Amino acid sequence: MPRFLRPLTQAVTYTRWLHLLIGSAIALIAAFISPGLSSPSAGDWVLIALQPIPLVAAAALLLPSLRRAEGLQARLMLFAGQHARVPGGEEDPGVSVAPSASWRDRGRTALWAVLRLEAGCAAMLVTVQLLGIALALLGSTSEPGDASGLFVPLPDQNPLNALFVPVPLAVLLAVMVVAGRLMASAARQLLGPSPKERLAALEERTEQLLERNRIARELHDSIGHALTVAVVQAGAARAAADPEFTDRALDAIEETGRAALEDLERVLRVLREDERPASRRPTLADADRLLESARASGAKVDTEVTGPLESVPGPVSREGYRMLQESLTNVLRHSGPVPVRVRIAVGDGVLGMEVLNTLPGGRAPTGRGGSGLRGIRERATLLGGRATTGPREGEWQVHVELPLG
Repeated sequence: MPRFLRPLTQAVTYTRWLHLLIGSAIALIAAFISPGLSSPSAGDWVLIALQPIPLVAAAALLLPSLRRAEGLQARLMLFAGQHARVPGGEEDPGVSVAPSASWRDRGRTALWAVLRLEAGCAAMLVTVQLLGIALALLGSTSEPGDASGLFVPLPDQNPLNALFVPVPLAVLLAVMVVAGRLMASAARQLLGPSPKERLAALEERTEQLLERNRIARELHDSIGHALTVAVVQAGAARAAADPEFTDRALDAIEETGRAALEDLERVLRVLREDERPASRRPTLADADRLLESARASGAKVDTEVTGPLESVPGPVSREGYRMLQESLTNVLRHSGPVPVRVRIAVGDGVLGMEVLNTLPGGRAPTGRGGSGLRGIRERATLLGGRATTGPREGEWQVHVELPLG
């Protein structure tokens, strides 16, 4: 199908024209009162179009909800929805459906209301004239044409006049397509979101992205730790060929897997917006579970805790648990069951945490680490602290400082 004919097959072309015609309703109602619609002259048509302007402008300025009504109509009739099967029909049309929140919004709504009124009057007049011309041409094939009420003269009676009937209809269709697109563009300009609404939408989008990023880190730390422990334990049990060690390895895999399933269920409840209370997120008070899991995997973990962990604020304690979890996961994944020293200190308004492990062969891995170490640094930054990771004198160090305030 030729590209210029494609709009004629789309429903949105005709809903846009209907939207324009509806805009002239107030003018027609007022015209019944004055000057009337019986044989109106050109001056009467001008009066019909101009006299409702103060009414619609005042309504837009005094009624904030009118912006919502106009926005809903524009979204429904000026833009193709998902059902229309039009390229781009699923995109946001960029038209607000919120009431006017400022006088600037009211002024833009008033301009839109006046534009819709005048465009509607023009659309009604063009429709009546072009359809009238087509009918008059068709009638003039067998009898003298009646040009009363039309702004253009008609040719004399002639059977060949029927050949010209499609011309005004084609012009009407072309006007419908062009006018509809212009009104849709005007709607985006005059009914589009205000700067305040755009800022609110941007903040909401930012919150959603931050939440997704947090959930991704949660899953990475929890599931990654469980899988790492399971792989290390299974490999160690196969190498040891000791039934007693195998039983301990299976116990560790079961406990770690159960904790990961609890974390996964909690995250899924958040994603589904489940009203049931989610399970409690682990804190540094639950760090023994991580340390025992690492020990069960063969690592020799030396732990030193100073200061009251229960005094650490909830958000800091929960994020600290995840950082410790990722640090131990990193040790098991890249270095295996090597000696590990864990130091946790609470004091002077700061939570300090350090994880040191021996590097196999004394060689440090290249680069700044994967997403896990990057997640540790991101968590620390979001809490106003700092985290450093890297080799130090033949060991790998993860050092974290978080403010307790």
